[in-house]
Amino acid sequence: MKKWVLLLFVFTFSAGIAQNDVLFDNATKAYNEGNYQVAIDNYHEILKSGQHSAEVYFNLGNAYYKVNKIGPSIFYYEKALLLDPNDAEILNNLSYAQNMTIDAIEPMPQTSISRMVASVKNILTFDQWAYAAIIFMFLFVVLYLAFYFFQFADKKRIAFIASMICLLSMALSILFAVIQHRDFTQNRPAIIFASETAVKEEPNNRSNTLFDLHEGSKVFVEEELDEWNKIRLADGKNGWIPATELRKLKEF
Repeated sequence: MKKWVLLLFVFTFSAGIAQNDVLFDNATKAYNEGNYQVAIDNYHEILKSGQHSAEVYFNLGNAYYKVNKIGPSIFYYEKALLLDPNDAEILNNLSYAQNMTIDAIEPMPQTSISRMVASVKNILTFDQWAYAAIIFMFLFVVLYLAFYFFQFADKKRIAFIASMICLLSMALSILFAVIQHRDFTQNRPAIIFASETAVKEEPNNRSNTLFDLHEGSKVFVEEELDEWNKIRLADGKNGWIPATELRKLKEF
């Protein structure tokens, strides 16, 4: 009985992959022929099946950009970056889409040390830093054993220095993995989907309007109350907007 259940699972899984491959090919063909809405529909069918990839999100961003829907375009480019944060093509296309937005949001200034740490930790995702830490730990053990068993002083010295470098690299990888994981869980980025929304002082329509935001602007959700979200901008401004006027990036 267990064998039949396993075979059924493998068959269903394989059929799902095959179907998604067909959908992806159809979407690519439609995109190349200029049928962007057909491409969008096919990519969304892939996402509905539970298959999430940077390639699908990137292609969705391209298709939405072609039909001049800047908010969804930026949204899917940003989702692609969550899965592949250093892809130059995604970053380039995202920059083009962001140039189409109305709001000019200047991020708060960072110290040179903060910028350096951010650039290094963003080289890998938190799970990739964790894998790197495991590799460095393995190398440390191998090199330390080599130091123990080598007989010549020069080889022992090289093995010891290399093992210490691997130990330090392991510690840094763990540190960056922790920082990346903390940032991933604490920061809740979202993209404005409304063509224009008024950011309120309090979570109700009667309160004062602090400023307006437009489609495609990136915000960070700090708090949720009923049907309202308290959002923060990269420049430090914050306020409340209806939850329906944005979409959170980390909801897959």
